[in-house]
Amino acid sequence: MAVAEAQMTERTSGFEIARTTVEQHRGYLSSLSGRTSVDQVSFLQLPSWAAVKEGWTAERLGWFDGSGRQHGAAQVLYRPLPGTRRYFAYLPEGPQLDWADPRLTDMLQLLLDHLRSAGAFAVRMGPPLPYRRWHASTLKTAVGPGRRVEDVVPDLVDPVGAAVGDRLRTAGWRRCGEEGGAGDAQPRYLFEVPLAGRSTDDLWSGLNQEWRRNIKKASKAGVETFLGTGDDVATFYELLQVTERRDGFRLGRSLDYFQRQYRELNAEEPGRMRLYLARHADEVLAAHTMIVAGRRVWYQTGASADHRREVRPSNALQWRMIRDAHTLGALVYDMRGVPATLDPQERAFGLMRWKLGTGGEVVETLGEWELPLQGAVNKTLHRVMQAYLSRR
Repeated sequence: MAVAEAQMTERTSGFEIARTTVEQHRGYLSSLSGRTSVDQVSFLQLPSWAAVKEGWTAERLGWFDGSGRQHGAAQVLYRPLPGTRRYFAYLPEGPQLDWADPRLTDMLQLLLDHLRSAGAFAVRMGPPLPYRRWHASTLKTAVGPGRRVEDVVPDLVDPVGAAVGDRLRTAGWRRCGEEGGAGDAQPRYLFEVPLAGRSTDDLWSGLNQEWRRNIKKASKAGVETFLGTGDDVATFYELLQVTERRDGFRLGRSLDYFQRQYRELNAEEPGRMRLYLARHADEVLAAHTMIVAGRRVWYQTGASADHRREVRPSNALQWRMIRDAHTLGALVYDMRGVPATLDPQERAFGLMRWKLGTGGEVVETLGEWELPLQGAVNKTLHRVMQAYLSRR
């Protein structure tokens, strides 16, 4: 690997941290299937995702006890700071640990020691933990001028997420976006549709009247939904460019990026990344991507045409994807990020309103946290990087 050769193992409190192979890492994450925490294992921690990310070098690590039993896993992405031989270490939606373990501080220290010996000057991680939850019905009643999600009393505060946040602050970690720092790279507010223990009829009745009406309208108009192939990624990308212009955002991803994503994820496991398309009158009007890992399914990116929007192709696609996720045995259908605004006058509220119509939940995750590693040089390099990011 490009980063400095680190000591192969570090030990403390009965644990050691060591590099693992792609197969070992993937096997450990797969072994979590069926556990209560399985829906928190992110596709961003899969080896295939590292293959998607150009400009980063990946390393897989595992925590092991004295008998060799694995107790956690981390996929670390390293990015060099230009002009130096030092690296920024990033664990997107990771590491995968038992965050309630009383030995958590020691386990994280093992990680930090390893990263420092590998040449990292700072680390960012995103513990895959929920912090607060709001039901759709709670937020709908709170919509109003100037209102935001954080202004509303949550329906649930997760005790583990809250406790881990306190422990990280005590240990010197800083939550991204606070004190003028760079914000999260991954969405902090997610929208989830629970699937466990629900029938298709339950999911249908959970949709609001507008969603049900639009799905029926699409069906009556003859909208067809189907699974595409790698050859259809170009069609998806064309629609994504239309969507970016219409909605005023820019993902900054190339066609090659999405083609590589489709290729790498499905090479790891066929069907891991799926491309859904909606066709009307022999024209594809919408295309959405979906990722399957463990017993969680993600709606990742959506795109649609500017014309014939009245036939509601995106609603038809989402209903197909939710039902397919349910058939696959997923516990959660994760619709990814939503804005924090509840102000109907703000443009971003349109996305929040659309997702609230599915009857799911807004989940504030614990977010991403950063820490410069010990040493004056590391702290200086971290400040340089923060200054650069703040000017972007």
